[in-house]
Amino acid sequence: PLSYGIVLDAGSSRTTVYVYEWPAEKENDTGVVSQTFKCNVKGPGISSYESNLGALAKPLDDCLNKVKERIPVHLHKNTSVYLGATAGMRLLRLQNETAANEVLASIQNYFRAQPFDFRGAQIITGPEEGLYGWITANYIMDLFKTWVHPYRKETMGALDLGGASTQISFIPEDSQENLNSTLQVKLYGYSYNVYTHSFQCYGRDEAEKRLLASLLQKSNMSSNVDNPCYPHNYTTTFTMKHLSGSLCTQSLRPANYYPSQLVHFHGTGDPGLCQEMVSSLFNFSACRDRKDCPFHGIHQPKIKGNFVAFSGFYYTINALNLSGHFSLADFNSSMWSFCSQSWAQVSGLVGVFGLALVFLLSYCFSANFIYYLLIHGYNFDAETWPRIHFQKEVGNSSIAWSLGYMLSLTNMIPAEGKLIQLPLKPALFAGLLVCLTATALLCLLFLVYLWIVSRHRKNVGHVEHVFIPE
Repeated sequence: PLSYGIVLDAGSSRTTVYVYEWPAEKENDTGVVSQTFKCNVKGPGISSYESNLGALAKPLDDCLNKVKERIPVHLHKNTSVYLGATAGMRLLRLQNETAANEVLASIQNYFRAQPFDFRGAQIITGPEEGLYGWITANYIMDLFKTWVHPYRKETMGALDLGGASTQISFIPEDSQENLNSTLQVKLYGYSYNVYTHSFQCYGRDEAEKRLLASLLQKSNMSSNVDNPCYPHNYTTTFTMKHLSGSLCTQSLRPANYYPSQLVHFHGTGDPGLCQEMVSSLFNFSACRDRKDCPFHGIHQPKIKGNFVAFSGFYYTINALNLSGHFSLADFNSSMWSFCSQSWAQVSGLVGVFGLALVFLLSYCFSANFIYYLLIHGYNFDAETWPRIHFQKEVGNSSIAWSLGYMLSLTNMIPAEGKLIQLPLKPALFAGLLVCLTATALLCLLFLVYLWIVSRHRKNVGHVEHVFIPE
């Protein structure tokens, strides 16, 4: 028999439903949880429904109906559902806490009408998102297995790029020196001090909005703006609300702000100028040349070990026709080539590698953003770059914070490791142990008794032989 768990990853740009399964009799064992189903909810992230709560149910229904078919009906009431909202809702809560609470309340009401065991909807913090991603990456790569876990076994660092935030998580060289910037987690009897940080507004979508708003500002608020990161000859139009309505672009909002005003962007396909504009999105001066502070005034220990880069990192690398491990030179070459293409060339890639048109337009920006984030932000270089493995999934399981989230909430990963798996219940095993010990002592006493009796008989026989009369 199987048990199931459902997690909704309510991101800034979309919601993804994950269904996990595990053998029911092995809930506290190691490495038994696997992803059995995944469904991308149509439409934007839940934070976009703040002014239209009634529209939340329909896209969720489409995925939940498929989930109901995958899980046996008699197990629905015992299947837990968790919803974790990330940076999109964190931003909405900062802007309008009442609206954020109304969105969560609407979701609660929706799931109360479902047959599953809904365990609540919550907005998780940036560090929690980073830590859960780190747990997922190491869990599905079997790096927590206690029976093959030597002292100080290497773990995998995690790099996650979402729509509104990005996270880096790894175990630094000297955890004791970085206790103030690490989270301690105990898994399978081993303690890990994990450095993790989430950079709000440095997600792919919000970062691109900051670029567009910056270009608009440099154009003296013209209604026609050149974008060097868009393909040559490509033109698109946005409202001012799209560009400056976010908390991340609030500082770039013009004095005469009209939400419905239209702005036209024209692609010039200039890789060099695109790099220059993307670099301006990072605040490198706040660190004042401190080695342990790459950007934004945030402390970061020196990177250590291998890393897995997933979510937005993977999709951008896939668009550049790269995968897995590769050199920094190969990345730069592919990025420059992609960014030099015209709109006619880029549009011809629709459908190749599963690329959609709406994302193709932004991959040049994404590639440059990833370069500055990893090289100048996190301090990777040509030597350490090959340690990054750009990966979407392991087997059939997606690398996402959602699995680590469910494992933590359900205590599927015990703090203490079981070095010996007993086939019997502890009480029964203890009783049998006492019984066997007592039996062994009785046998030992009986053997001693037999030995004494045997010695006595031999002595009596010897005396009788000595005194036999002639």
